[in-house]
Amino acid sequence: MQLGAEILIESLRKENVRVIFGYPGGAALKIFDALKDAADIRTILVRHEQGAAHAANGYARASGKVGVCMATSGPGATNLVTGIATAYMDSIPIVAITGQVATSMVGTDAFQEVDITGITDPIVKHNYLVQEAGDILRIIKEAFYIAQSGRPGPVLIDIPQDVTAAMAENIDCKKVDLRGYKPNITGHIRQIKQVIELIEKAERPLICAGGGMNSARATEELLYMAENAGIPVTTTMMGRGSISQDHPLALGMLGTYGLAAANMAVQACDLFIALGMRFGDRVTGATAKFAPHAKIVHIDIDAAEIGKNMRVDVPLVGDLKVVLGQLNKRLQSKENLSWRTEIAEIKAKYRAKKMEAEAEEEISVADVIENLNKGLTNDCIVTTDVGQHQIWAAQKIKTNLPGKFISSGGLGTMGYGIPAAVGAQVACPDCNVYVITGDGSFQMGMPELGTALEQGLPLKIVLINNQTLGMVKQLQDHYCQGRYSSTEFSKSPDFHHLALAFGALSLRVAKRQELAAKMEEFVQHRGMAIMEVVVPARENVYPIVLAGSGLDEMVGT
Repeated sequence: MQLGAEILIESLRKENVRVIFGYPGGAALKIFDALKDAADIRTILVRHEQGAAHAANGYARASGKVGVCMATSGPGATNLVTGIATAYMDSIPIVAITGQVATSMVGTDAFQEVDITGITDPIVKHNYLVQEAGDILRIIKEAFYIAQSGRPGPVLIDIPQDVTAAMAENIDCKKVDLRGYKPNITGHIRQIKQVIELIEKAERPLICAGGGMNSARATEELLYMAENAGIPVTTTMMGRGSISQDHPLALGMLGTYGLAAANMAVQACDLFIALGMRFGDRVTGATAKFAPHAKIVHIDIDAAEIGKNMRVDVPLVGDLKVVLGQLNKRLQSKENLSWRTEIAEIKAKYRAKKMEAEAEEEISVADVIENLNKGLTNDCIVTTDVGQHQIWAAQKIKTNLPGKFISSGGLGTMGYGIPAAVGAQVACPDCNVYVITGDGSFQMGMPELGTALEQGLPLKIVLINNQTLGMVKQLQDHYCQGRYSSTEFSKSPDFHHLALAFGALSLRVAKRQELAAKMEEFVQHRGMAIMEVVVPARENVYPIVLAGSGLDEMVGT
């Protein structure tokens, strides 16, 4: 017989959990007490529960394992919600464990009681309210299976205080058998043949790799298909890393903030092969104008996504690694030389533009990214917050492997970058982890610098300071005739002293002439470092596809 809390820790151990990001509280006392004796499980005390969820997210994306976060009831649980929603929108496998008031108090509006299973129901793959201590091992096993199988995503487990304190027999659960939950892995042979026929007939085929490519770890299969059939590849933001940006077939990111060459290729193609993507509005622009000349093939593990946002000529449900393997066995070699020549001409025509400096000392964000790229190696991990800096990074940063570019895609969560970097650094202690953030996002995520300090994590943070909420300001430029409301910071903290307060090397760059030397010092520093770069607020990120426009109707090319 064991306490419910002890059964929980043993169950996590059986799922090979070695790291938990958490914040304790009254309803989770027994759980954290049991963790005290779990020498093989590293419990990382975050500074805010939302940081725990984001750190679990970054850990999952960097390691390929399930990330685990933990909080108490009430506000502890609700503070996880944004992080859970972030993971849900981006299909990231995390398990969130919350304490709950005693079962006899549930429904009485007890102190720090909240219906967290009801609140999170729309933003999880599944959730549990544990009723008996003897159910914990089975529930944990099911939760981890659900989180990482099929389309990955978050699972929440709410455990009342008396359940963690109850005695029960720890009965092993050797097999998960969930009625009604059987993810389809293998592609249907009829659809496989249809896709092959379309590829053989196509003169301008194009592959788009989404986040599902990285989840499936199917980059080798993607590369074989692209090279063997001579098909150019674009990616969504979440699909970054599925093909090297240096590859001659790579076009970069498409979408409303995508690269012009990628967008023009989409509009010119006659076959669009979507791999593990949602056809979200940030990707398509006006759906009625998207890939107007193309047949569309959509391959995804989640049948619910196919046809949801975009018409599809051939749907194919299955695991991308398996399905691409099936396709590659039947695929005939093809060069598509005329199409590849056309793609090269499109690339040459639409070179990325840099802001024209009004003063000799002025720094463009492109200058910052270019200088940072010089110090990046293939094993580096880059996380971002959300805003203009995120798009600049997604367009230009040099990360060429899956799991190395980590950003909040679907939900667009400011404050994500620093805690996600904490999780990534814990998952990959030998990698250099960089954060690209803005002055607005930094102030949302900076509490987790305390976690990085305590854990001795050598994060490298590039803080782009334009003294404004840049992306919102840019939207106000386009949609509000330049009337800026609540987007400009008249005063900001002294980021230099903030960096020092968290034990970091503090660098500040306000002149272009200083950038290269300061960046080298920043990259070479062995501990945590924060480099603030002052850039003009007038710089906007381009190209942009405005509402109602097609991908070929970009502004700022």
